[in-house]
Amino acid sequence: MKRTIVVGAGLGGMSVVYELRQKLPKDHEVMLIGEGAEFHFIPSNPWVALGERTREQVILDLTPYVKKFKIPFNSTGVASIDATANRLTTGDGLELPYDYLVLCTGPKLAFEAVAGAGPEHGFTQSICTVSHAEKAYETYLQLLANPGPVLVGAMQGASCFGPAYEYVLSLETLLRKNKIRDRIPITFVTSEPYIGHMGLGGVGDSKGLMEHEFRDRGIHWICNARVDHFEDGQAFVEELDRKGQVEFSHQLPFKLAMFLPSFKGSPAIAAVPELCNPKGFVLTDEFQRSPKYPAIFAAGVCVALPPLEQTPVPVGVPKTGFMIESMTTAIVENILSLERGEAMSTKPTLNAICLADMGDKGAAFVALPQNPPRNTNWTAMGKWVHVAKIAFEKYFLYKVRNGTSEPIYEKYILGAIGIHRTKDE
Repeated sequence: MKRTIVVGAGLGGMSVVYELRQKLPKDHEVMLIGEGAEFHFIPSNPWVALGERTREQVILDLTPYVKKFKIPFNSTGVASIDATANRLTTGDGLELPYDYLVLCTGPKLAFEAVAGAGPEHGFTQSICTVSHAEKAYETYLQLLANPGPVLVGAMQGASCFGPAYEYVLSLETLLRKNKIRDRIPITFVTSEPYIGHMGLGGVGDSKGLMEHEFRDRGIHWICNARVDHFEDGQAFVEELDRKGQVEFSHQLPFKLAMFLPSFKGSPAIAAVPELCNPKGFVLTDEFQRSPKYPAIFAAGVCVALPPLEQTPVPVGVPKTGFMIESMTTAIVENILSLERGEAMSTKPTLNAICLADMGDKGAAFVALPQNPPRNTNWTAMGKWVHVAKIAFEKYFLYKVRNGTSEPIYEKYILGAIGIHRTKDE
C-alpha cells in the first residue's frame, strides 16, 4: 500500500489532504500530521484581537472530520525527517515511511530576532496565532480603559503585511466608535519602503490609496523602519534612507504595540540537509517539488520565494490564500501524473489576492501574476470587501467540515472581485 503524508493542518494542508483523498485510489493511504488537533482560520485573527470574534468561532476540532473522511491523523507534529529513506518520525515517536510527503507547515515566528519582541517573552502583541490574538484582545481592553499611544507594524524580514494593515485600520474604526480616538495617537511602523508596498512592489495604486486612508484617519507612518529593540512601553526604531543608512532614530512610547515578526522555517523541516534555504524555507522547482528529494512537495508559507526587489530594509514576499491554493492544486495534479507514470506538467499560477478588512469597509488587492509586469494590477475599496472576507471565512470553515476540495479563490473570490471591478469601470 502506498502512503502520502501531508504535514500541516492549516489552509494549505487541509486543501491538499482533502483533494488527494478524493482523487487518489482508496488503497493509497493519505495521512495528515498537525501540531495539535485544531484547525485555525488564521485570517480571522485580527478580528479575534479586537473582540469581533471569539476563539471558538475561528477554530475547529479536526478529529471528527478527518475520521469521517477516513484520513489517519496524528496531532503530535513532526520530530524529524529522513528524506533519503523517505521516512519521518512524529512527535510521539511513531516512525512512518512515505511515498510522497507534502509539507504545508507554515512558519516559525522569529520574535527572537528583535530583543523585547513578542507576546510571550517581550513587550509587543501579535496576531499570528489565535492564542496571540486573544492576548492582544486583553491589551486592547486595557487600552480602552487607559488610552495612550499605539504602534502597529511589521519588523524587518516580515513577509506578511496585510494583517498589520487590517489590524491598524480596524482598530482605528473601533476607537472612533468608542469615542476615544482623539486620545490615542497611532503610528504605523513598517519595513516596507513605502505604505502599500505589501512585499509586492505595490499593487495597482495601493501606495496612493493606503496613504490617503492613513491621512484621512490621522495615522502617522514610518517606512524603511528597522526595529532595534523594545522595552516596556518604548520602541527603539531606526529609519533608513534609500542607501540603507540610518537617517533618523526614533524612541516611540506605546500603551499597545502589535508587530508582525519575520518568519523562519519549521525546525524539523529546516534540519533536513539541502531541503531548505538558510532561513529554513523549502526550496521547490516549478512543480512545487524539492529539487533534491523527488518524493517531497511543499506549499504555502513554508516555501522559499525570493524577494521581489532589493529594499533598504529586508522585505519578504507574502504567500496569499490564492497562491497557496494554486500550489496545492498543482501538487495534487503532479502527484496524480507521477502515479500514472506521466511527466509532471502542472505549475502554480502564483497570483496574489488579498482581502483586507478595515472594520467599516475593506480593500482588495489583485496582482495577476504576483510579480510585475502583470496582466492584472488592481486595488479597490468598499464595504463589499468586508462582506467578501466574512463569506470567505464562513466558506472555508464549511470546507473543512465537509471535506470539499473546491477552489474557493478561483470560484468565489475572483468572481466577487470581477463583479465589482466591472461596476467600477
